[in-house]
Amino acid sequence: MAAMKRRRISFPRTGAVENSLSLANKGHFVVYTADEIRFAVPLEYLSKNIFIELLRMSEEEFGLPSDGPITLPCDSIFLKYVMSLVKDHMPEDLEKALVTSLSTCHFSASSSNCLGQSHQQNLIYGY
Repeated sequence: MAAMKRRRISFPRTGAVENSLSLANKGHFVVYTADEIRFAVPLEYLSKNIFIELLRMSEEEFGLPSDGPITLPCDSIFLKYVMSLVKDHMPEDLEKALVTSLSTCHFSASSSNCLGQSHQQNLIYGY
């Protein structure tokens, strides 16, 4: 009975908080952009060619992370744009053009300059 009266309120340790921030919700995976913004991406996006290409480019540029997050070689604005296109069911021909421009851009300039930060010729998809 005395033990019941001595309940403690404990706060999570900082390590536990940091670990919970790196976890994704069910059905998602976490990536970071070159400008260090965190994104939770639905697992179904892994089947899209644009994400396959971004992950391949990430491996080339940063290597495979052994104990850290996956960093994509693009900025957050570009990734938001790509995610909105995929969410809105991007037409296959637009996805092919975007993948082609990624490959061309990646091999012709530094990825941080080409994939969003100062790239002036972004593909624009409208309704």
